[in-house]
Amino acid sequence: MEGIEEPVSRQLHLVLRRAVLEHATTERRQVFPAVLHVGTPGGAQALYAAQPPAEDGPIDQSLRTDVVAALLARVGADPAPLVWLTRPGELCLQDVDAAWLAATRAAGAEAGLPLPMVVVTRRGWWDPRSGTSRTWRRLRARSSGPGAPSG
Repeated sequence: MEGIEEPVSRQLHLVLRRAVLEHATTERRQVFPAVLHVGTPGGAQALYAAQPPAEDGPIDQSLRTDVVAALLARVGADPAPLVWLTRPGELCLQDVDAAWLAATRAAGAEAGLPLPMVVVTRRGWWDPRSGTSRTWRRLRARSSGPGAPSG
């Protein structure tokens, strides 16, 4: 099976939780375009507007693959990068998810890297390959006092 499998490691859980928290606290609009992120939530990352303006025309699969490869080249392979797509809506498969998942798989294969990809909304994350997901009703930043976990 491809994708993130159960049980999700504590480290990966915290990284993905951070991606959801960042998205929930920075994107306040009700309607907004999907954004592709490559890198590490809370760390180095490169972004691309996954749904370019209509006047720019649609982008095809090979161009999406080139975009993922370029973003990957920008952030590098160490630490192992994550690909996440932030978008509005529910955590179920949408056309934009399938299109960027295919591009992520192709770019990962070209680079010889396993590239996990998740879809992130304000409420949680979902791996379209495995179906593994996490959701929160109210996600809050954790305190950074002594003994408190970060992220």
